[in-house]
Amino acid sequence: MSKDKLWGGRFTQPTDKFVEEFTASINFDKRLYHQDIRGSIAHATMLGRQGIIPTEDVEAIVAGLKEILERIEAGNFDFSVSLEDIHMNIEARLSEKIGDAGKRLHTGRSRNDQVALDIRLYLRDELVEIMAYIDRLIDSLIFQAEENISVIMPGFTHLQTAQPILFSHHMLAYLEMLKRDRERMQDCLKRTNVLPLGAGALAGTTFPIDREYVAELLDFPAVTRNSLDSVSDRDFAMEFCAASSILMVHLSRFSEELILWSTSEFKFVDLSDSFCTGSSIMPQKKNPDVPELVRGKTGRVNGNLVALLTLMKSLPLAYNKDMQEDKEPLFDTIDTVKGCLKVFADMVREMRVNPARMKEAAAGGFSTATDVADYLVRKGIPFRDAHEIVGKTVRYCIENEMDIPELSLAEWQLFSGRIEADIFDSITLEASVNARKATGGTALERVQAEIARAKEGR
Repeated sequence: MSKDKLWGGRFTQPTDKFVEEFTASINFDKRLYHQDIRGSIAHATMLGRQGIIPTEDVEAIVAGLKEILERIEAGNFDFSVSLEDIHMNIEARLSEKIGDAGKRLHTGRSRNDQVALDIRLYLRDELVEIMAYIDRLIDSLIFQAEENISVIMPGFTHLQTAQPILFSHHMLAYLEMLKRDRERMQDCLKRTNVLPLGAGALAGTTFPIDREYVAELLDFPAVTRNSLDSVSDRDFAMEFCAASSILMVHLSRFSEELILWSTSEFKFVDLSDSFCTGSSIMPQKKNPDVPELVRGKTGRVNGNLVALLTLMKSLPLAYNKDMQEDKEPLFDTIDTVKGCLKVFADMVREMRVNPARMKEAAAGGFSTATDVADYLVRKGIPFRDAHEIVGKTVRYCIENEMDIPELSLAEWQLFSGRIEADIFDSITLEASVNARKATGGTALERVQAEIARAKEGR
């Protein structure tokens, strides 16, 4: 009865049908087929080079694996749940095709180090693609910053008007976040890009394998240094999910602003119809579905991180079947992040800005009050005293239903005799923005310099 059971030599009963389906991972890990075949070809090549298996077996294995790869990519490969996972589906088909030579492929390795290799190869490829998507979004932000280089908008704290800033400066704030996100992905790639194959089940192998040669064949710059850690390590996957969660939080914050800015109350931006939908009952509606979905998917990615952390938190060394559960949250995070970055890059590039409405909003809410305080400091008044003077001025404006630019010189001088006619040159929106010339400030010349710096770094 046990002859049909995987690795069934010590068993006398077949696997229960439901248990077979419950423990199988082929439905989600079949996406690793390319990495599994690539890793197996490298492993077989090394086995032949080391004289562990005959050269003719290596040739048959490589040819058979390449044919299987072609069949999978052509959609002509039937995956079997009874074979549990992508590794056994490929190996079983290979043995069917080439006989005993196919059975020799697994010499000197375990499924434990094999799956660790496949996941690292897969994530390595995906990290490179994700960084390219981040670059695309950065390019879209640079495009919007250059297209709207002089547009003034209100800057907010506590979601209340604070000080006027350039819209381009606001776009560059997200650019800085994305640069850090890219750096985190690059750092994750360094720790992902290490070869675990050769660790065996947990203790290494008795065969004279050459791990460094396999690493060279698979473009790994280094090999893992401890066999126990090699098969039980999923730090790199957790690190990726953590970096992805931070990235998605950045996209979610941006989404929230785009949702607000595109409302009829704000009217700061108009999102392209391509990224919005209508209402089933209200014909006037234009709903910002894409940023809303990105905002929603952030919780999903954050959940995947928690799932992985929880999965690994109590596992003793080395491999445990629990670790099969690492793939679905990892794969879902990869797919979600790539989709969100792609749609966001296109949406941001096609977004239209309303400069007049932004400037109108920036002019309200006493947004240049800090500039008045700075003006008084330059007149020799200590900042704390200047702060109180401006506070009283604002209260006067509120009581008289006016804003700072509407005050006459006589009214200004009610609060301080140091105030002269040049006050009016200090409280324009343009003067407020362009006075902030220190590194990182919102002055036009500073923003232009930061755009140039960002483009040089591309």
